[in-house]
Amino acid sequence: MSAELAADLAADRHDGTVAAQGPRILLYSDDADTRAQVRLGVGRRLGRGAPDIRWSEVATAAAALAQAETGTYDLLVLDGEAAKVGGMALARQVKDEVFGCPPVLVLTGRPQDAWLAAWSDADAVVSQPLDPVELQAAVAGLLPATPGA
Repeated sequence: MSAELAADLAADRHDGTVAAQGPRILLYSDDADTRAQVRLGVGRRLGRGAPDIRWSEVATAAAALAQAETGTYDLLVLDGEAAKVGGMALARQVKDEVFGCPPVLVLTGRPQDAWLAAWSDADAVVSQPLDPVELQAAVAGLLPATPGA
């Protein structure tokens, strides 16, 4: 049995109904502080009564690309300021190479970089320093409506 199937079975409630699954978000940044700021800014869930967001974090572009190719994510959040391979270049790559690529949110170092994020085919852009209200609104706007949200 796959780990994903086991997790889905474990989510069954005692009354026989299946618990609502929260959105799966892949977060790429080589900076642990940036990843923590994103998680804190977005929050545990998208709204009152909504299921918890299921975060997966990666620190390298290779790991982010491999995870994006699995097709199990509802949203990719990519750090445009990551070293070696920035989130903008990675966004362009996943949009070109990943079939059925989920929406992509790129974090830029400054508002003036929004034009470059547009080149990357990002679906949304949030500049640093991260404003939690703007970040949460961008994430919620890119995800499909979830029950209870």
